[in-house]
Amino acid sequence: MKVTFLRPNIGRLENGPYIDEGRMEPLTLGVLAAYTPRDVECVLYDDRMEHIPFDEPTDLAAISVEIYNARRAYEIAAEYRKRGVPVVMGGFQPTLVPDECLQHADTIVTGDAEIVWPQVVNDARNGNLKRRYAGSTDYPQPRGVLTRRDLFAGKGYLPISLIQYGRGCRFACDFCVISTYFNRKQCVRPIQDVVAEIEDQDRKFVFFVDDNLVSSHESAKELLRALIPLKVRWVSQGSIDMTEDPELMELIEASGCQGFVIGFESVLPSSVRGMRKACNLSKKFDGWDRYARQVEVLREHHLQTWAAFTLGHDTDTVESVAETLQFAEEHKFCFAAFNILMPYPSTPLYAQLESEGRLLWGGKWWLHPEYRFNHAAFIPKNMTPEELTEAVFKCRVRWNSVPSILTRVWDFQTHMSSPYRLGTYFVYNKLFASEAMTKHGMYFGKHEDSITMVDHGAR
Repeated sequence: MKVTFLRPNIGRLENGPYIDEGRMEPLTLGVLAAYTPRDVECVLYDDRMEHIPFDEPTDLAAISVEIYNARRAYEIAAEYRKRGVPVVMGGFQPTLVPDECLQHADTIVTGDAEIVWPQVVNDARNGNLKRRYAGSTDYPQPRGVLTRRDLFAGKGYLPISLIQYGRGCRFACDFCVISTYFNRKQCVRPIQDVVAEIEDQDRKFVFFVDDNLVSSHESAKELLRALIPLKVRWVSQGSIDMTEDPELMELIEASGCQGFVIGFESVLPSSVRGMRKACNLSKKFDGWDRYARQVEVLREHHLQTWAAFTLGHDTDTVESVAETLQFAEEHKFCFAAFNILMPYPSTPLYAQLESEGRLLWGGKWWLHPEYRFNHAAFIPKNMTPEELTEAVFKCRVRWNSVPSILTRVWDFQTHMSSPYRLGTYFVYNKLFASEAMTKHGMYFGKHEDSITMVDHGAR
């Protein structure tokens, strides 16, 4: 038997195909391949930079589906089903909108798939696939299974190994799909399994893909103590409340951390309260100073911060969007993501906007053939959708400009604290700036006339 694992691209540029230059290893597919019965052949095709050989014989097509690549995933599924190959879909989209995915797949897996995956494969082998499988696990990669990294070889991924310690986050941000998917909980792997996986791969630069590595400060401290003797460099995603725990910050620095992706989201306390992001409203640092003390703690530990913002909340204005850019420039963050607030299905934000009649594109922007990446998909309160799109785009243009990159580098506590950090700053700023500007305005899916599930006239 043969299983073909597939990672869909987002879509296409107006003038041709899109190749993701900043692509990272599709960790999820490497993990699932490791749980596949050993007598089954596994191959991986990554639509982000290689053609999918649809006519190559296979017995099962396994597609990892996220909201941004859902339209393309359905196109890929149609090609395999046209050839008589059964298609199974897993990931966020089948869990959040299962009925939609079932229109394009023979079967779906909801939740975490590791434990149930061998059964899916064997059912496919025996010709009796069920329509749905409910996956669950007490922690990621149970039984100490290591990722099948051989499937990543030769595909040109960034030279950083993706590893997971935990999944989920304890916070309840109303726009966050992670909070919905994992029901405000975090589960973590046994630390010895994480150490074994780090030692099993040959890189010393690791990206912990956890949704919030420091969701539990005490669990994070256990991991960090185990990382210190491994002498690796690493990055991850985390919440700003880490800065309130001095011991945690010391361990973060001592264990080789280069920086975090941190969701600052907004410089307006009213927006932060409205989105229910409790971790951004500090209990230790009284008063609202727009994260000044938290940022200083990050700098004291030489962390190169990737600041993430969501713009378009009900108290946001065109002026506050511009203030967000000024805030990021003032603190000379290493990277910044200026994201339009997106209504992800099944989140509280989506339900609110739907009830208020503020969703655009028929409520399914991810499928609409005319929707374009990084455009507003709802009606904001204090500006038009077009004004929000334009204001956020201006932030990206200015942030990713050469003058901005050359100005922000002058921070001797972070970017210039070592030759390695300086190199990281320039190499990845150039890469991410190019990607951010290239992807703006691209269409979802590869084929304009592909099957969708929305009224094309809905706007």
